[in-house]
Amino acid sequence: MRDRLRPAHALAFAAAAAAVLAATEVVSQVNAPTNSAPNPYRAIENWGKLPDGRVWGSTSAIDIDPDGTSVWVGERCGVFAPPSQMKPGMPFACDGSNLPPILKFDSAGNLVKSFGTGLLLFPHGLHVDREGNVWVTDGLGKDGKGHQVFKFSPEGKVLMTLGKAGVAGSGLDEFNAPSAVYVAANGDIFVADGHGGNTNARIMKFSRDGKFIKTWGKKGSGPGEIDIPHTLAMDSRGRLFVGDRQNNRIQIFDQEGNYLDQWPQFSRPSGVFIDKHDIIYVADSESESVAKNHDGWKRGIRVGRVNDGAVTAFIPDPVASTTGTSAAEGVAADAMGNIYGAEVGPKRVMKYVRQ
Repeated sequence: MRDRLRPAHALAFAAAAAAVLAATEVVSQVNAPTNSAPNPYRAIENWGKLPDGRVWGSTSAIDIDPDGTSVWVGERCGVFAPPSQMKPGMPFACDGSNLPPILKFDSAGNLVKSFGTGLLLFPHGLHVDREGNVWVTDGLGKDGKGHQVFKFSPEGKVLMTLGKAGVAGSGLDEFNAPSAVYVAANGDIFVADGHGGNTNARIMKFSRDGKFIKTWGKKGSGPGEIDIPHTLAMDSRGRLFVGDRQNNRIQIFDQEGNYLDQWPQFSRPSGVFIDKHDIIYVADSESESVAKNHDGWKRGIRVGRVNDGAVTAFIPDPVASTTGTSAAEGVAADAMGNIYGAEVGPKRVMKYVRQ
């Protein structure tokens, strides 16, 4: 009997070994740089017209209005303002500026609305909810401003603030460098709290009226651990996509914070956007420049499908070699599939349309 069973055992072992090899091959393919996807887009230069005398500053905050065509941008008041430029006793970003940092453009790039003067220090993340309210994270703190999340009406009225103005902390009513905010279909609010270094590394969840519900995540590289939660998006199934930038991956959670999956194939995610058709757009502004742990991957915007995680298109950074942030850090796509990239280093918003 034992001899008759041996061939079956051998077959089962061979099948299991083949499955392991196949899985290893898939993982290897996923972890290989995805730089070769086609680029079916062309760039629209000088998109986004500002009033006479005003110039673009750094921007990473961008989203699309519920009308499907208008574009909202959080701009850092005309100056180059990555976090590394904030120095004690020196002006920084919107500190002391009389410029409104929250800007609304039509699809042609005409400025149609602006607000927020004097309220924000460092607009970092921006999300427009289903009712048209504009949510902005103020990602750094100085002189009694910052480390907060603002909810504005479409006309610019402050409807809610989360966090303590100018206070960096890890309490349940505090943030330390909040990077992104996203509002789910039921009104629950998710905040990506942290921007590396000694800041936080967690996701916080609040009810639609701003009451704390729960938090998850800690600094690390394991499943569910986070190092720079830089951006948030949500797919049609309600799964939360977290751009875990320093770990060079997107992590996927359910809305209770349960870890579901991780995707490295979209490179180092500074910005993530998912449209109504579950097409995902991911901006990498740091590989082989600021980042020292992601060689071989090219900066740019990767486009793909949520249903299978495939990368289908790649808009490369036109700058081949640099040591600073380059190309889009924030990304969004309108109802027509036009892509908008918000750039910190080049200080502009780029528009990309299909050729």
